[in-house]
Amino acid sequence: MDLIERALEFESRKMSNMSTSDRVAASREGKKLVLDINKIYKENKDPELMELMKRVTAKKQKIEKRLTGVPTV
Repeated sequence: MDLIERALEFESRKMSNMSTSDRVAASREGKKLVLDINKIYKENKDPELMELMKRVTAKKQKIEKRLTGVPTV
């Protein structure tokens, strides 16, 4: 499947040396991947798809954390 290949490529992508616009684009791509995988998961309830969704979501959250930054006290 092309969708699974894109998700695996997204998961293995390096985050170093990304500009802010690259991070925004990656975050949006991650969100789209998760939503597309979720549509397929709803039909066949494959546990491997759920694990892939979790890993992509974790990667997306790391990217978003870098975007928002650490709150200052």
